[in-house]
Amino acid sequence: MTLQTFNALVLRQGENKKTLAAVEQLNLSDLPEGEVLVAVDYSTINYKDALAVTGKAKIVR
Repeated sequence: MTLQTFNALVLRQGENKKTLAAVEQLNLSDLPEGEVLVAVDYSTINYKDALAVTGKAKIVR
């Protein structure tokens, strides 16, 4: 990982509308224009985000 890349939890909708989750290395250039960058050393996942990863709750649009 370089100063221009970061790890992100990415959710995608697969076959049969099943939620697929993966940690992917993205580039800063992948971010939309006008986004704010925050330096983070450690993080956790909150309750609603954890539900979104399971695909069982209708949280992700």
